[in-house]
Amino acid sequence: MTRELIYSGKAKDIFATEDENVIIAQYKDQATAFNGVKKEQIAGKGQLNNQISSLIFEKLNAAGIATHFIEKISDTEQLNKKVAIIPLEVVLRNYTAGSFSKRFGVEEGIKLDMPIVEFYYKNDDLDDPFINDEHVKFLGAADDEEISYIKAETRRINDLLSDWFQQIGLKLIDFKLEFGKDKDGNIILADEFSPDNCRLWDAQGHHMDKDVFRRGLGELTDVYTVVLERLKGIK
Repeated sequence: MTRELIYSGKAKDIFATEDENVIIAQYKDQATAFNGVKKEQIAGKGQLNNQISSLIFEKLNAAGIATHFIEKISDTEQLNKKVAIIPLEVVLRNYTAGSFSKRFGVEEGIKLDMPIVEFYYKNDDLDDPFINDEHVKFLGAADDEEISYIKAETRRINDLLSDWFQQIGLKLIDFKLEFGKDKDGNIILADEFSPDNCRLWDAQGHHMDKDVFRRGLGELTDVYTVVLERLKGIK
């Protein structure tokens, strides 16, 4: 396979392959927070994220969720379908935490009566602003039908993930997803699912996600290793 670098992001490098509809995602050992303001190289992080995300995406594929994931091809790499990313960060919140708690002045850890789906415009220069459905349409990111589909699919994914994490003693607080359009124009789940883009708390309320790095709570790879080992026990 050719190794032409076509995109370099905070957490992954994306390479072209001989198939124009397939890319290689290589996970980095870099941890970032606050839109890149805090940055650190952490040995082993890329390998852990690749393994965790591959495991989750394999299960999502098996559950009938359309995703870009094809297969894990090395400790730090996976094959993905090439997609045109929709410039939205789709956040689902099961409990209050993070920016949600700050925005509304509420403590963290309150279970929401119903999961809340939020949209953020994916634009680093603008600091990924919080937007509503009308903004999504104004920006041309998605139309009414696509917005409805993305919300419904996000809630469906949440039902699956919440059950899986509950099985292994972890509470899914919130998470961020990205979607893209494949070569046929179908909207499918893209990017990754790892403790980098979700919040997980154990039974004692300990953070088992990137908040460990954001808030200086311990060794990131120790926490991610625990998450990976537990995930291997999901039925």
